[in-house]
Amino acid sequence: MLTNLSECDFTSKEELESRIGKLRQKMEENGISFAIILQNVDMFYFAGTVQKGVLVIPVDKDPILFVERNVDRAAIETSLDITPIKRDKDVKSVLMDRGILRGKGGMELDVVPVAVFERWKAILGFENFIDLWPLIRDLRTVKSPFELAQVKKSGEICAHVFEKARDVVRVGMREVDISAILEGEGRKFGHQGFLRMRGLNQEMMNIYITHGRSGTIPSSGDVPIAGAGVTHAIAQGPSLNKVEKGVPVLIDYGGGYNGYISDETRVFAAGHLKDRFVAAYEVAREIVQDATVYGKEGIDGTELYNRAEGMAKKAKLEDYFMGYGAGKVGFIGHGIGLEINELPVITPRHHITLEEGMVFAFEPKFIFPGEGAVGIEVDFIVRKKELERVTPTSIDIVYV
Repeated sequence: MLTNLSECDFTSKEELESRIGKLRQKMEENGISFAIILQNVDMFYFAGTVQKGVLVIPVDKDPILFVERNVDRAAIETSLDITPIKRDKDVKSVLMDRGILRGKGGMELDVVPVAVFERWKAILGFENFIDLWPLIRDLRTVKSPFELAQVKKSGEICAHVFEKARDVVRVGMREVDISAILEGEGRKFGHQGFLRMRGLNQEMMNIYITHGRSGTIPSSGDVPIAGAGVTHAIAQGPSLNKVEKGVPVLIDYGGGYNGYISDETRVFAAGHLKDRFVAAYEVAREIVQDATVYGKEGIDGTELYNRAEGMAKKAKLEDYFMGYGAGKVGFIGHGIGLEINELPVITPRHHITLEEGMVFAFEPKFIFPGEGAVGIEVDFIVRKKELERVTPTSIDIVYV
């Protein structure tokens, strides 16, 4: 019998109030009178629940959490006061009575569909909205101690799955077979079941198993290694390809705990690898070790990328660094949190100063067309004087 609605910690009242307070400050700085929060992840961040409804945050009044369904569950999950509604049209009268519909409103225009946006303008009888996402994005970039604890628990799931993989990866196994076993292991250890990625058509799995040529096939996603998948309708992920001796197997696994994501990659091999794979892997290791020592609060993200690229060039591996040919990507790291594509992005194209509490995945990888790929992905928490590993597990090649 189900006795608890969550095996994870609920977000405390103090945590939610802090987040809402910081958003209000940014709203005031940008001349926004009220915010309409509709997207699940942002609702969870500010209200601690994803029950169907809408969160309204006035710049100078208490937030109003309207819940259409399920009110009873929302009351358990959130510490905010709840205003039950039967339909979204009930929101307008409450906002009118409280004098909230004035000035300039904000909505998550990066993800809210046009039809939904137009519907809410009609419901509220209000037209003056701007995009709220840049404010939310910047707030979510730096994690609180509570959030970092959730990320670390997510990382424990990653560590468990990689340890189990030692006993799973074997010659003759298909990528999908390995994936199925390890996905089950993750779920039994507490994985939430799926990961979230922001944006239109941003779809992903929580595990990517690639081996040999399947790890070298580019796809539409902005990732260095997507996998061949089992159908062109998805065009990513593990395939029916079978493990052979002497060819690297990459396991890219996304942990998920209480909404928060971890994202790491390890290499496994049945038998000895070719020298070029081992040499490239050692460069990836050196890049990770260099970032661990050099990175800290105050460093520009472009410096981490340029140092990594410089090490690849020194080893004469720049052509294979973070993809090959048209498959190359322009980053080596990406922020993680409630979504897998947050800030900071570690790229030469955009400057971003690292701040304590930022969390990002760092993934130096090398792709050799037609042969295979090797690389490492680790998650870092930015600290004042260092980068702290989320999962302090070995990054060595695992020979099985």
